[in-house]
Amino acid sequence: MSTNYEKFQTGNPVVKRMIDHFYAQLGSVVDSLDSGSVLDAGCGEGETLTRLEGLPRKTTTAIDLSEEAVLHTERRVPWADISVASVTELPFDDDSFDLVLCLEVLEHLPEPNAALAELSRVSAGDVIVSVPHEPWFRLGSLLRGKYVSGLGNHPEHVNHWNRRTLPALLETHFQEVRLTGAFPWLIAHCRA
Repeated sequence: MSTNYEKFQTGNPVVKRMIDHFYAQLGSVVDSLDSGSVLDAGCGEGETLTRLEGLPRKTTTAIDLSEEAVLHTERRVPWADISVASVTELPFDDDSFDLVLCLEVLEHLPEPNAALAELSRVSAGDVIVSVPHEPWFRLGSLLRGKYVSGLGNHPEHVNHWNRRTLPALLETHFQEVRLTGAFPWLIAHCRA
């Protein structure tokens, strides 16, 4: 399994509490929207799909680049349509989804703008993006003794954003960007 999946299996009560807070914040944003169709772009092992109870079961789609993650998600979330695809080349028509989620993905991509262009293209309305809030995410990793040789930077993270740089990036693709936090993550609610 991926390091993303391992994050959710932690026995650390502080990390568990932060993850629960993240999903509570995310859930409050998602629940405020009237979304008939949803895409989870970069679904990983399906943690978001299992935690967000208000998602429409008949019209939820998910993709991930990892075939192993997709197989795992299919077992966990049999009610969603899940397939292998890249967030930078989404196999959907323009304006296909009322809500597009892209959580904990952009920091892994060498070309996040390509993904954002695709997210905007397939969205008929709302896009929610989350990324680690730097430098706090790395500092938290260091304090837990993780990734010390990289000064707390997760080896798969090639991009880093904060409250100033994330909106600047997103505003190049979306007309409206509202930023909130769920320490140590940033959550952005965008309108295409």
